[in-house]
Amino acid sequence: MKLSDFKYNLPKTQIAKFPIHPKDKSKLMVLDKKNQTIEHKKFSDVIDYMEKGDVLVVNQSKVMQARLYGNKERTNAKIEVFVLRELNKDENIWDVIVDPARKVRIGNRIYFTDKFWCEVIDNTTSRGRTVRFNQEAGDIFKAVEKLGRTPLPPYIKRDAVPEDKDDYQTVFAKVDGSVAAPTAGLHFTPKLVEKIEKKGIVIAPVTLHIGLGTFRPVEVEDLTKHKMDSEFFEIPQKSADLINKAIQNNRNVIAVGTSATRVLESSVTSENFVKPNRGWTDKYIFPEYTFRIPNRLITNFHQSESTLLMLIAAFGGYDLVIKGYKKAIKENYRFLSYGDAMMII
Repeated sequence: MKLSDFKYNLPKTQIAKFPIHPKDKSKLMVLDKKNQTIEHKKFSDVIDYMEKGDVLVVNQSKVMQARLYGNKERTNAKIEVFVLRELNKDENIWDVIVDPARKVRIGNRIYFTDKFWCEVIDNTTSRGRTVRFNQEAGDIFKAVEKLGRTPLPPYIKRDAVPEDKDDYQTVFAKVDGSVAAPTAGLHFTPKLVEKIEKKGIVIAPVTLHIGLGTFRPVEVEDLTKHKMDSEFFEIPQKSADLINKAIQNNRNVIAVGTSATRVLESSVTSENFVKPNRGWTDKYIFPEYTFRIPNRLITNFHQSESTLLMLIAAFGGYDLVIKGYKKAIKENYRFLSYGDAMMII
């Protein structure tokens, strides 16, 4: 398949700028691979497609308040520092993106408060920098959480508001590290999770820290030539055991989102079980990929020509997924991070 096979025209009015409240009242499109059918539901109906003994695999990565705003020493120029990932915990060294980049050179200090600042120690790309935060700042994750702003995706054409700090975070979020939300998880509410657990569905958390690469466009027509950015992932032993038990008992393994799906497919044994693991993955999934762990998937509606859409098409079948997207546009579904959901069974 080619990149152009995943191109579609999305009306700007269908890009959701804010989430629905309560979140589980968003629309849910259900694609049935076996029967080739499409149903329209509410997200709270997702529980009807789960049975006792099934396992729900969720990404527990937490979105950092990644946008920091500071002033350059001496000139007092306003600089945005977008934190990407921690490189060295002991030395407080991080990868960041700066804007405007032309004003930020090696040796410059950027102050966020009198007691919290960073010094540029290397240039990585035109806008990328490696910085060292001052030791007196203490826990950098906590400092960023306190002073930063929510890193809304670039297609949400508005500034972040205080409500986004909670809205752009899933109920499963526990481990700091993402700069974009695992958006399929945004639809779950504490009440819905309680109902799911009462029904006997087991929740198995995994971690994948989503980087800016999730928004990076594919620039080659030949899909095999594209390379994904590496992202940190972890599958705890307990979660692997829960998932493998479900597989052994012929129960459903339901992945919540493309990130959870990529985690599962990044650590598979020769017997098609999940292996507990932690490290970096650049797993890239597009048709005709054979999935070995999840057999159901909950996801959002993704951007045209994105690797996320390619994964969904690989899972649900290209023709059915594209048909679903056309229906979603016609039926005025809300798209992208704050939009509606799809479940493929």
